[in-house]
Amino acid sequence: MTSLVLLHGWGMHGGVWAATAEALGERAQLVDMPGYGGRAPVTPYTLENLAVELAQELPPMFDLCGWSLGGQVAMTLARLMPERVRRLVLVGSNPCFTTRPDWHCAIAPDVLNQFADELTINYEATLKRFLALQARGDDAARAVLARLRSLLFARGRPDSAVLQAGLTILLQTDLRLQVSQLTMPTLVVHGSFDQLAPVGAAEWLAQALPDGRLHVIAGASHAPFLSHRAEFEAALIEFLDER
Repeated sequence: MTSLVLLHGWGMHGGVWAATAEALGERAQLVDMPGYGGRAPVTPYTLENLAVELAQELPPMFDLCGWSLGGQVAMTLARLMPERVRRLVLVGSNPCFTTRPDWHCAIAPDVLNQFADELTINYEATLKRFLALQARGDDAARAVLARLRSLLFARGRPDSAVLQAGLTILLQTDLRLQVSQLTMPTLVVHGSFDQLAPVGAAEWLAQALPDGRLHVIAGASHAPFLSHRAEFEAALIEFLDER
C-alpha cells in the first residue's frame, strides 16, 4: 500500500492530521516541516528547499497531501520529483495566496503583512488570530477553532523567524505558471466558505491541472479535514484507492 504523506500549514505541525491518520491507518505518514516540531529550519527558507529537505526522508514513491502552505510545498515537491509522487491532494490551498491585478481568488496582501508586523509584537496572539481566520465562516467554526488552538503548541513553539519566512512565501509565491507541470492525478478539496483561500482558487486549480478534479465541501472553511471529517475522509480514500 502506498504511503500518504500529510503536510501541515503555516504555524501548525504534523499533529493537525491526527484524525485523518487514524482513519487512514498504516498508510498515513505525518510530517513536521522544517522549523516545526523541533526540526531545524532550512536556509534559505524557500519552497524548493523545503521540498528537497522533506524528500530525503520519504519513500521512493508516495501519495502526497498538503494543506494551505503545505499545499504549495506539495505542489513544489511534485513538480521537482514527479516520478516519486503517485497521487496529489491539495486541501485549502492556493497557487497564489495574495491578490494580484490578474488574480482575485485570494486575500489582500495587507492581511498577511499585518500578521507579519504583529508577529514581532505579540507572537502568541498573532498565531491565534490566524487560526480564527482559518475557522471563520465554517458551520463548525467554534469547534474547529478550539481544536486548532489545542494543537497549536503541542509540538513546541516554532521560531518567529520561521513563521516570518513562511508568511513571506505566502505573500510572494505565485505557482500558477507551474500548475500545468503537475501531471499526476490530483484531488483539490476545498471548503465552500474558506476565507483564507476563496473557493474560486480551487475551481481554477482543478481546471488548470492536467488531471485535476474538485471536491467542494459545503459549509466548510479552511480546515475541512477537521470540521467535516466524514466527507473529507470518504473523498480522500475514494481518490487514493482509484485504479
